[in-house]
Amino acid sequence: MEEFILSILEFFGQAWWVEVKTESPRCTYYFGPFLRKREAEKWKPGYVEDLEGEGAEIVSLAVKRCKPAIVTDYEEHDEPTSEQLPSFSGSREVNKAFRE
Repeated sequence: MEEFILSILEFFGQAWWVEVKTESPRCTYYFGPFLRKREAEKWKPGYVEDLEGEGAEIVSLAVKRCKPAIVTDYEEHDEPTSEQLPSFSGSREVNKAFRE
């Protein structure tokens, strides 16, 4: 039932997402969707840890309701190299971005 509700919230842009902006690479990452804000807050430290472990410098961190068009937005408009792509060890099982 929660997955159904989450899909409705996601459709209307009302699902919760963790937004992380980094430098080097200059990028915006979205992790989610989440049904509840407190659930997104719970998983936020793991995403931060993974990105910092890959050498990214976090410049902004937020939990918000939105409907991201893409889950990884490279602001440099270059195709990322394999060295720029983070590998996430603590990703949440329900995180659709990494299930698909």
